[in-house]
Amino acid sequence: MSLITIFSAPKPFSDPHIATIQCNAIASWTKLPDVNVILLGDEPGLAEAAADLGVVHIREIPRSPSGAPLMDAMFRLARQASPTPLYAIVNADIILFDDFVEAAKKASAQKDKFVLMGQRWDMEITEPLDFAQDWQEQLRLKVKSQGELHRPAGSDYFLFSELCYSDLPAFIIGRAGWDNWMIYHARKNGFPAIDATTDVMIIHQNHDYAHLPGGQPHYKHPETDDNIRLAGGRPMTRFTLLDTDKRLVNGKILPQRLNAARLWRRIEAWPLLALNSTRLSNALWRFKQLFRKT
Repeated sequence: MSLITIFSAPKPFSDPHIATIQCNAIASWTKLPDVNVILLGDEPGLAEAAADLGVVHIREIPRSPSGAPLMDAMFRLARQASPTPLYAIVNADIILFDDFVEAAKKASAQKDKFVLMGQRWDMEITEPLDFAQDWQEQLRLKVKSQGELHRPAGSDYFLFSELCYSDLPAFIIGRAGWDNWMIYHARKNGFPAIDATTDVMIIHQNHDYAHLPGGQPHYKHPETDDNIRLAGGRPMTRFTLLDTDKRLVNGKILPQRLNAARLWRRIEAWPLLALNSTRLSNALWRFKQLFRKT
């Protein structure tokens, strides 16, 4: 049995640039040791890409009114198709390296329940990658000189124990809010939310939002409001990497370091996590917004 099942619901492969970066990303996953890969959906070109890349393809999946896959079904179908100790939902434009698997091994050796995530490196990649023997080393060097580390907002992967996220709302993939809830859920339920940025490099291949209605970013899509509602409200969707309570450094799970931004988020989130008080959490959030304007 493999260690990790990576699953994703890619965008249509009809746009040449999107097709290139998604094939680059998924191909990088197939190069990892001890990993199964599952692609979900019936978007144009997906069946052909899955066959070319030699990965499992699940065509039928429940969808939102706009046609986007529902995440509770994604998680359920991935578990049914590939029983493994660990699972990872990864955006289909993200390139992974072997350090992803190493971090998974190190974290799972220390904790039975956890979720791992981290900042991404943004980079312009417009051509198919050459997966020669030293491709990882060469690409790492290139991203350090040409890429940019994204701010700690938004998460492009969640690696978690099979004991976690066995039941989640019917979030709509490709819309904002669900990734924030993943962090909130971990903190609320007492298992470590681990920032693995130090140990795990991931590359986000830059792209536009032409695949979404009106070409608008996902956080402006009407179905984002549905995700926020399903999450329980806006306080649950404010959680970012700043709210992780642990970090992975040289394979060891350590307490998260506190800086001013993290400390304020601890204060702001405490009423929600400890008292179930969205009202007080909202009040603290509004106070911060006023403070920023002064």
